[in-house]
Amino acid sequence: MPRRNLLALFVTLAVCLVSWMAREASPYGRRFGDVLSTIEKLYLKPVNEQALFESAVNGVMATLDEHSSFIDASGRSDFETLLNQEFVGIGLQLELNSDRSGLTVLSPIVGSPSWKSGIQQGDQITRIDGKSTADMTLKQAVELLRGQRGTSVRLDVVSHSSPTPREIVLERDRIKVESVLGDRRRPDGTWDWRLEGRPDIAFVRIRSFGDHTAADFELAIEAIENGPATEKELAGLVIDLRDDPGGLITAAVDVCDLFLNNGLIVSTRGRSTGNLTKERLATAGSCLEGVPIAILVDSQTASAAEIVAACLQDHSRATVIGSRTFGKGTVQNVVPLWDGEGLLKLTTAEYLRPSNVNIHRNTNDGDNDPWGVTPNPECELTPSGEVLEKLAQWRRLRDCVPPRQETDFMPTKDPESNGGASSFADLPEKVDPVLNRAISWITQKQSSSQHEN
Repeated sequence: MPRRNLLALFVTLAVCLVSWMAREASPYGRRFGDVLSTIEKLYLKPVNEQALFESAVNGVMATLDEHSSFIDASGRSDFETLLNQEFVGIGLQLELNSDRSGLTVLSPIVGSPSWKSGIQQGDQITRIDGKSTADMTLKQAVELLRGQRGTSVRLDVVSHSSPTPREIVLERDRIKVESVLGDRRRPDGTWDWRLEGRPDIAFVRIRSFGDHTAADFELAIEAIENGPATEKELAGLVIDLRDDPGGLITAAVDVCDLFLNNGLIVSTRGRSTGNLTKERLATAGSCLEGVPIAILVDSQTASAAEIVAACLQDHSRATVIGSRTFGKGTVQNVVPLWDGEGLLKLTTAEYLRPSNVNIHRNTNDGDNDPWGVTPNPECELTPSGEVLEKLAQWRRLRDCVPPRQETDFMPTKDPESNGGASSFADLPEKVDPVLNRAISWITQKQSSSQHEN
């Protein structure tokens, strides 16, 4: 029997089995099974059973809450990449040329096949496996670049220093997605964890909370603690959680535990525990004791990132600076479906910060209701959209591995000029007003400590 027919038969049997199981489980399940059977028998045209089933499941999930969802086979890979922080490819960060003439390399990922091949920031990718990248979308490019580990992909590359295309054949490999970043890249691709212009202040950004986040964050803290003797004594640490959508609650707990000797980190409560509270407690030992910590947040700081901000704020271990956070105080479990492809992302619990407050923003909550993590007094600051746009471009450049020789393609306009981009060389405190507020707060704490001594 052809594979296509086998697949169709499998899907049909799966739908029928679900219908039968649903009919046996409850009267509503029986009605749902009747609806599926009626559609299959009487609808004007033949139906795609799998599409029909997935649409039904999506409809069911949509009635629950905004964070519960059905993830089909096509979306499963991206979802797992987000949490596992790994994918198979060649490790290129790309952007479309403004005239859609091709693709520009933002940066090779350190240690990836692209990095090892010598591809640099600013290089142009003109062909992928013989296909022109002109008018190609980023999604199409990613689909061509990713594949099975050990397989090859051929690129035509034009360097900034030479207009003659060169062909590079790369073998796909497992690529680790960074979630813990520093202030800027060094030429060798490693991070500088000290702020440029203020080497007495350490700076760590967490972009998401996944499988590798806690371990990578701990390595960053160790690098900060055990830096060269030439580095200044540490005056403070800035943890940047802006635009962090969250992720694994276990990773957030592990990050908090690094800075606490004891006490409650977070508690969860759900139906599976009979609405009893499950507490996550800190373990003995902490890092950077006595060092002031500032946590930067904004309206897109959510979920696991909010757990970190709320916990360290409640324990007075950190001062929160920026704008009110998103307000996602629920926990989702991922339940694989029987076919091994689809996933249910289902809200199963809520979490409470150490002060026993749930930060979740409900649908009808207004600005005056208690939700999210609010910055400490006199630490609330929301930059304008124009400032944020320039900051994003400036930060993107500092996140990229510096090219080995040429730098003339990088923007160097003064940010004060009309529409000008921030220069890579601008100091952080000049470009980032929220970070500047954190620097001022740490400086004040340092001054107060010196006066007390």
